[in-house]
Amino acid sequence: MSPLSLAERLGRDTFPAQVYHRQYLHVPGAIPAPGDLITWDDLNNILATHRLDPPRLRLSAEGEMLPQYRYSAPVTTRRHTVWQRLHPAELHERLTEGASLVIDAVDELHPAVGNAAMELEQWLRTGVQTNLYASWTAREGFGVHWDDHDVVVAQVDGSKRWKIYGPTRTAPMYKDTEEPEDPPEKPLTEIVMRPGDLLYLPRGWWHSVAASEGEHSLHLTFGIQTTTGAQLVSWLSDELRRKEVLRLDLPVFAPPEEQADYLERLKKEVVAALEDPGVLARYMGVRDAEDVTRMRPSLPHIGSVPALPELRVRLTTARALCEDADDGVTFRACGNEWDMAPAAGPLLRRLISAVPDAVTLGELAATAQLSLDDAAGVLTELVHGQAVAVEGGSA
Repeated sequence: MSPLSLAERLGRDTFPAQVYHRQYLHVPGAIPAPGDLITWDDLNNILATHRLDPPRLRLSAEGEMLPQYRYSAPVTTRRHTVWQRLHPAELHERLTEGASLVIDAVDELHPAVGNAAMELEQWLRTGVQTNLYASWTAREGFGVHWDDHDVVVAQVDGSKRWKIYGPTRTAPMYKDTEEPEDPPEKPLTEIVMRPGDLLYLPRGWWHSVAASEGEHSLHLTFGIQTTTGAQLVSWLSDELRRKEVLRLDLPVFAPPEEQADYLERLKKEVVAALEDPGVLARYMGVRDAEDVTRMRPSLPHIGSVPALPELRVRLTTARALCEDADDGVTFRACGNEWDMAPAAGPLLRRLISAVPDAVTLGELAATAQLSLDDAAGVLTELVHGQAVAVEGGSA
């Protein structure tokens, strides 16, 4: 568990039952040390050591993305490739004028943010992408808008005023049949986010954000991927291909009575699938097992995992599944499935419980009462399937 424990700060048991997808939630001072997530120095280091092109890194003002040449300069290498080097003085000038700085998927660039995102993924059983926002003026970077996913906002430094207008369409989607109506002129509420505050906002809720309190602002937005009925039906359409009636060509040239018979047979299969009380659990199990989040290589261990007790091992996904089977355990992660002996069960479950942290090979072997060689053998299979990453030790 992350030391920040965002799930606990939001209300681990009450949040899914009373808040999630239903209403906004503001938790003042939820994070005692928000700098544990990221600091200004961390941000400076990311900007200095990564080549981030738009839209991964962008400056935005009033809903418009600024051209890259306004804050960077082209560099031509000796091999005649061109990349854009950030120009600090120009960057500072654009930010002083009111632009907001955005880095998409900062969870892939900064381990502490990645760990917090993985904790949310394990808790809410869906993918999470974290974006970073920094601003210095009351000029709004994005205007009044809504997002097509729920968000958890963590204010890291400074303050920012959020105007929340509420939804005008229930659960709008990125690919939708119509746009939400315009928001009301006056917001439902205004919230000033200060360091350590958390804010949860469901998708479709209109809002605007500005650093209007006379100080700079640094915050993170954890974007929570949707899990909708449309996605369930799409998955079912693939699952039901095992049924003959779904594989048949549509009877477009048949007489009306044959068309009606076909549709009745089709409806019967679809209804039966939706009436299965375990269909949601099966669908979520498939989504969890296929989740691929923050892949990591295990260099220098490119062949097998050595039996070294000090090696550190971590799952690369927060949503791995370990289930008892007739003659052992079944482990599913990152689109792969392994059938293993019962003795591997305690090792696999310890890896899951450690997310987002690493566990030493020695502890895993002791937990499962396996030899170091046997534990390393189990992990070698998982490394080849990209489900775990190994850190430390020598080749």
